[in-house]
Formats: sequence, structure tokens, C-alpha cells
Amino acid sequence: MTTYLESERLTLRPFAAADADLLIELDSDPAVMRYLTGGAPTPPEEVRDRAIPAILAGYERWDHDLGLFAAYEKDGGAFVGWFCLRPLRSGPREEAELGYRLRRAAWGRGYATEVSRALLAKGFAELGLRLVWAETMAANRPSRNVMEKLGMVLVESVPVPEDMAAVEGAEHGGVRYEITREQWAPGRA
Repeated sequence: MTTYLESERLTLRPFAAADADLLIELDSDPAVMRYLTGGAPTPPEEVRDRAIPAILAGYERWDHDLGLFAAYEKDGGAFVGWFCLRPLRSGPREEAELGYRLRRAAWGRGYATEVSRALLAKGFAELGLRLVWAETMAANRPSRNVMEKLGMVLVESVPVPEDMAAVEGAEHGGVRYEITREQWAPGRA
């Protein structure tokens, strides 16, 4: 399978239709889904019928330059989760969202920061991005720490979507971080 990006310890590659079970397993861990659904798993049919087709369509939409990518450990090949660098469907191509979802076994190992740094470098130096943004719940301190380590700046509070109103910490709202090409410099983040 084609490699999209390599960091020191991980390799990112495009998802394939046959990878649905990886996403189903990831999204069925209540701890992984804590700040997304309150711990409820994503129904398998939603992954197979909506998520995977949308991921694959994104590769075509953005000429395989941007999207959501499966992450594997270089040492042993274990699936650790996914990372994304992609615009909003209706947004400008030079503004992309940075995101990730990792298996619990991969937490606390620095993977989110390591790969996100590599994605920022690719986005700004190779893909012509002007702005990278990330959003999370205000209560999600681990993800906020990653964004801050990357040099991203808190720019605003954002409302929590209605379907997340019952999620722990929703009363605190969400936050949006950004970094521009001018703010980013190789080696800075």
C-alpha cells in the first residue's frame, strides 16, 4: 500500500474499503470515544456505509494529497489509529483540519505530537496550505496539550454540536486552535 507520510516511529497510508474493521474496533472503545460520543461506539454499519466511503471519496476530491490516513507502528506494524489533514468539504483547499484518533495502547507515547508535526511540515512545505486548524472539547486537556506543543494558538471557543450535548464536559464548550504558514517554521513546533 502507498505510504502517505512517515514520522520517526509511524507510517501513514490511505485507508482501503477492507479497513472498516480497524475503524469499528477503534470506535468501539469507550475511552477513545469519550469526548466524541460520551463513550458510545460508532455503529458498524455507519463505519461501513458512510465513514469508509466518505474517506475514500476524500482522497479523490483532494487528489490524494489530503484526507484521513491509517497509522501503523514501523516496529511491528500495529495499527494505532488515524490522523487527518483535510479541508472542509465546502471549504478552501488551503485551509485544513488537523485531527487524530488513537487506540488507547498508543496514548501517552508522543505519537499525536510526532505525527502532527510531520503533517504540519508536509502541509505547509509541500502542499501549499495557508492555515491548519484543530478543534476539540475544552475539557479534552490531552488534545489541547498536543495543539499547544505544535505552536497552535487558541483562537476561539466553539459551540458543542447538539448531538454531543450529553458528553462529559460539553457544558464547557469546544475550542479551536490554528496555525498559519507564517507562524509555522521547520523545527519550531
